[in-house]
Amino acid sequence: MATKQSNTVKRTLDVTKKPVLTAEQKARLDAVAAMPDEQINYKDAPYLPDAVWMKAAARLPDAKQQITLRLDAKVLEFFRQTGARYQSRINAVLRSYVEAHQAQQAHAK
Repeated sequence: MATKQSNTVKRTLDVTKKPVLTAEQKARLDAVAAMPDEQINYKDAPYLPDAVWMKAAARLPDAKQQITLRLDAKVLEFFRQTGARYQSRINAVLRSYVEAHQAQQAHAK
């Protein structure tokens, strides 16, 4: 019986070994690091207001309203793996999303 060969190539990343950079690559990195924030072009970057997603779990609301909500299985599994009060974290992320969009709308006016 023939064995099936995979086209998948597995590689291991060793974080202790830094990649070797050419002199040109080093110069480009140094130039970017020295660039003031005002000169950076963000036109192709998505709007991410002050990393609001990182702050979401820190603020849990007091009053909630019970509803039925259908979520993607992967989303639900992700939050369940975060442990107890995963539903409160889902709520905190949604609240953060609302606040970010309200701030964006207020900024646009």
